[in-house]
Amino acid sequence: MASRTADAEWKGDLKSGQGSVRLGSGAYQGPYSFKSRFEEGTGTNPEELIAAAHAGCFSMALSAALTEAGHPPTRIHTTAKVTFGPTPNGPEISKIELETEGSVPGIDAATFEKTANGAKQNCPVSKALKAVEITLRTKFV
Repeated sequence: MASRTADAEWKGDLKSGQGSVRLGSGAYQGPYSFKSRFEEGTGTNPEELIAAAHAGCFSMALSAALTEAGHPPTRIHTTAKVTFGPTPNGPEISKIELETEGSVPGIDAATFEKTANGAKQNCPVSKALKAVEITLRTKFV
């Protein structure tokens, strides 16, 4: 079984401190801050990293499901939008919106949508994030 790592370091107080994140593979290393998370500052944030992970995982899960059904896709493109903000219980991720577009020879839009919904349920990242509402919009090209 695969095991993946990443690390983060934070220096200082919440609002004026600075942090950095690094993927264990070395594929990404960069800064994050209060402004990049709660406002519009430069750098990344945990929610953006979750969005990247979810979009990547979902695209692979959908490709696998289509291929298993005998219709390997030409292209799958997915955007994940993670909604994060204040709630009465403190800041929370309240919703993840997946939007996927696929080009798949030999199927129709209804089959694509049905397969995409199944992939949303079976994507390992979707499973890990099931405490959050996850929506899906499909576009078949």
